[in-house]
Amino acid sequence: MRVVLLVICLLLPATVHAACEGRDLKGELSPAAHAELKETLTNVPFAEGNHWIATKGTTVLHLIGTMHLNDPRMDVIVANLTPTLSQADAFYFEVTRDEMKAWEKELALDPSPILITSGPTLIDLLPEEAWTTLSSALAERGIPSWMGAKMRPWFLGMTLAMPTCLLQDPNANHGLDARLTVLAEDQGIPQFSLESIEELMTMFEIHSIEEQAESLARWVNSYETSDDQLATMTNSYFEENHAQSIELGRILAREHSGMSPEVFDEEWQAFEQHLLVGRNNNWMPRILDIQDQTAVIAVGAGHLGGAHGLLNQLQQAGYILTRAPF
Repeated sequence: MRVVLLVICLLLPATVHAACEGRDLKGELSPAAHAELKETLTNVPFAEGNHWIATKGTTVLHLIGTMHLNDPRMDVIVANLTPTLSQADAFYFEVTRDEMKAWEKELALDPSPILITSGPTLIDLLPEEAWTTLSSALAERGIPSWMGAKMRPWFLGMTLAMPTCLLQDPNANHGLDARLTVLAEDQGIPQFSLESIEELMTMFEIHSIEEQAESLARWVNSYETSDDQLATMTNSYFEENHAQSIELGRILAREHSGMSPEVFDEEWQAFEQHLLVGRNNNWMPRILDIQDQTAVIAVGAGHLGGAHGLLNQLQQAGYILTRAPF
């Protein structure tokens, strides 16, 4: 998500800011959806908490669940965290801002990681009806259809998953990780990446462009309520219910996707495997290499909880986990 926001800021012309005014959909869930949400969350390890401390010997890790999108409520959070985190020896982010900026410069010279630079465009790869629906969604977001047609399917899908108000906000990517980057810089604390941009791009391109286009066509009906979904999941984040945020996203996406439950489950499981589980597993060896120091691990909150989450994996590796103030 952070990569998409930064790249969009580079590609799109400046537009008038529009406030995000979505409504929280939790109160509108059907009784069946409420029951499903409650049942799903019952046995999720470490389902809550945006600040946990993992301790093993002389190694202390502050795991901070971030949200990559800007929200004024984060100002108080950073103020509360600063006295503790400013004592850290190192900060670890998914990808540091410096590495992201270096990649942006490369992207300006070679946009092929996110754009189709040769061969058929999405107009050719997608069914006509699907492209018509996507073109309308692009127009609502101020993105010319010719530009959308040249986006790689995964990139277009992630772009359309964001509300118009975010695409029109030049400060949209000033989320908690960006704020913590400033904190680390102000304190002169070294920063490191848990993954490289190349690793991230490889993950996005694990399927052929034809397979990506087929998946994009299946999600074509899911982009109409993004403002409301954002508000719903953001509120769960500030309530420190990160597992609930993910499950709400799944339930809401399924309701609006138009897919059969079987097809949707397959798509969602692939999404979780690539963006959450696989990345967590790739990060863990690097996190376990941190020894005899106090470090901050600031990653998207969705990476914390669950059986494959960082917290559960750290506990299995012998760390003592304690929830801390956020």
